[in-house]
Amino acid sequence: MKDFLQNLSVRLGITRAEMTAVTALLFFLVLGGIIRYGSSVQEADRLIREAERTKFSEAEVDSLLRLAPGVDLATVAEEANAPGTEASAGHQGDSAPRHQARPPKSQFTGTVAFNRATAAQLQQLPGIGPAIAKQLIGFREEKGGKVRQFDDFLEVKGIGKKKLEVLKKHLTLE
Repeated sequence: MKDFLQNLSVRLGITRAEMTAVTALLFFLVLGGIIRYGSSVQEADRLIREAERTKFSEAEVDSLLRLAPGVDLATVAEEANAPGTEASAGHQGDSAPRHQARPPKSQFTGTVAFNRATAAQLQQLPGIGPAIAKQLIGFREEKGGKVRQFDDFLEVKGIGKKKLEVLKKHLTLE
């Protein structure tokens, strides 16, 4: 190996020190590529695990169905429990209903587009009752039908920093 490097340096017309520097730079270049590849594989694994964790739970699906216009949860539950369907396998003998008509607010995990939301949709959010929902809709109308940033909600009576954090989790400002 030493003879090869010496012959190469003579052919290229560079000194031994320059050849050592080039060799060191090539070594670090290859090492950096290996480290980058390893970290990208780890990042891909992390993203896959995160995607698997964020799959919809049954409560999340129910909350999203409640937001969809024209969807009746009782009909969906009956169809899911109908004999011969995949969802009913293992549940045919259950006499208790699988879906509640209205689960508690703490189970809501979906999002609501604030600029188009109705009072009923806003009331699905944790900590939002009829009075605050009405105030939020009035506030939206004052702003011309569009709210552009979450900090504007602090102007609404009854909305503080803690409730604003809850709203940020469940509202979009589309």
